[in-house]
Amino acid sequence: MVAAMVDVASERGLAEATVAHIVARSGVSRRTFYEMFSDREDCFLAALEEAVAHVSEYLNEVYDPSAKWRERVHAGLVALLEFIEDEPGMGRLCVVETLGGGPKVLERRRKLLGGLTEVIDEGRADARAGAALPPLTAEGVVGGVLSVLHARLIDPRRRGSLLELAGPLMGMIVLPYLGPAAAQRESERPAVKRRPRRAPANKDPLRELDMRLTYRTVRVIVAIAGAPGASNREVGEAAGIEDQGQISKLLTRLERLGLIENTGEGQSRGAPNAWVLTGRGGEVEHAISRQTA
Repeated sequence: MVAAMVDVASERGLAEATVAHIVARSGVSRRTFYEMFSDREDCFLAALEEAVAHVSEYLNEVYDPSAKWRERVHAGLVALLEFIEDEPGMGRLCVVETLGGGPKVLERRRKLLGGLTEVIDEGRADARAGAALPPLTAEGVVGGVLSVLHARLIDPRRRGSLLELAGPLMGMIVLPYLGPAAAQRESERPAVKRRPRRAPANKDPLRELDMRLTYRTVRVIVAIAGAPGASNREVGEAAGIEDQGQISKLLTRLERLGLIENTGEGQSRGAPNAWVLTGRGGEVEHAISRQTA
């Protein structure tokens, strides 16, 4: 559902992204959606947190606390641009679509921008030229950088390689703090070599499945994950499904989809079935568990 929110918001814009669009894209039922999220904004916040977690991974890889301010900012900016190139849907979600969110989304955006502003504001202590600048300068610098990225993300014709913007954007950032000469050096700095692209972070494990993820299906998958080797009866009890005919049908369907397998002797020997998740089923359960948490 989070992957679907990223896709739908990127394609339609948050204003046009409805719960109906999200459940249709993700293949889950509306009931399952509301079991996990209170409303559309709640789902969007989950998608935003997922995006923040992934961009943080990019930033942590290059963070060097011993480096000078300018080098730390340059490394972080390049990592941010790489993230947006690798994950354009999540990039648009963070930069563009958060502007159209509700109060909770706007508050989360404010806090995120506050963190970026604090990093840029450290430039005031890095040179004499920046010492007399007000803290508001950093807020303006962050806003300017986001404005440039916003323009590229909403107009694919202008996007090109975002990494080519690293030099000019660094020039914008350091100008108020380090002066025109340093800004020019940053603008003319040779382009950095692109690190290997990562696999998409918001891959949807349900996208290739011919199924609709219902509330009861979720309960069965979670029950088997919690008690590998459980019988039909045990799975039904853990999932809260009393009708054994219904639990049998659900298990058969999940087995046919390759999400579970029977490791017991079953009906052929008169012994109980023993259900476990397959590797693919484990991916689905992991996605469910992350969003439930």
